[in-house]
Amino acid sequence: MMRFPGKGAATAVVLAAMAAVALPVAAQSSRDGIEGRVDRLEREMRAVQRKVFPGGAGQTVEPQITAPQQGPGAPGIPASGVVTDLTARVNALESQLSGLTGQIEQSQYRIRQLEDAFNAYKRSTDARLKALEDTASSVGGAETSAPVPGTRPATGGPTTSTPTRPTTPVAGVERPSTDDPAEDGYIYGFRLWSAKQYDKAIAELRTVVQKHPKHRRASYAQNLLGRALLDQGKPALAATAFFENYQKMPNGERAADSLYYLAQALVKMKKPASEVCKVYDELTQVYGDRISEAMKMDVATGRSASKCK
Repeated sequence: MMRFPGKGAATAVVLAAMAAVALPVAAQSSRDGIEGRVDRLEREMRAVQRKVFPGGAGQTVEPQITAPQQGPGAPGIPASGVVTDLTARVNALESQLSGLTGQIEQSQYRIRQLEDAFNAYKRSTDARLKALEDTASSVGGAETSAPVPGTRPATGGPTTSTPTRPTTPVAGVERPSTDDPAEDGYIYGFRLWSAKQYDKAIAELRTVVQKHPKHRRASYAQNLLGRALLDQGKPALAATAFFENYQKMPNGERAADSLYYLAQALVKMKKPASEVCKVYDELTQVYGDRISEAMKMDVATGRSASKCK
């Protein structure tokens, strides 16, 4: 006589069958979750690579661990090897993403350091040039008419003292040689002007303005060109140079200075005080909040000398 399994045996058989089905399903669910992480990380990695290598050209970083080629597993057996491989790929991608992010942050920090150092160098250079202009101008220049009583240029300019002739020959004026021809030309023109070699300085400064009109030194060169003409006793030509600097390069770093010296040139030309006062008014209205305290005092002195209202 045949014996059928009891109720407890049947239950055990059913549970065993359910467990056999659940294991592959759980493994598949785990695999799908890890593959989703892998896809997300790979997308982030490609975004980082586009930022690090904006030009492309094949410059990419491949994953350090790649999934091995495997054949299909036996039906019903959990794909534990595939899950392990995917986990390793996720870890490798996370490690590479973290490393690239750190490299980007370091590069950005170095760039900020370089920018800060360059800006500090630029401010220091401009301050030294300004001081040199003040020193060179304080000894006076060759002028055919007396300076306006009680006035002085914002950066030095002619004074009422007896002019002092320099002894530096033009052959001793050194021309700088760097990779910035506009900077070199302005510095050389400035040195010629300081040596009172006005004709050569004027030619050099005009060359800078003509060849490099968009360079920041163009405003410097045009302003110094007017000052050289003024020192030569040519106030009409100087006035034209100053006005052109203000008109063509109103945002230049020496535009405000040119307006001040334009008023000085008009005084030398014995123009009516009303014209001089208009220049001072223009200077105050356009650059009043940007000019130095020293220039504000000079403008106030000039307005008082011309009896401006």
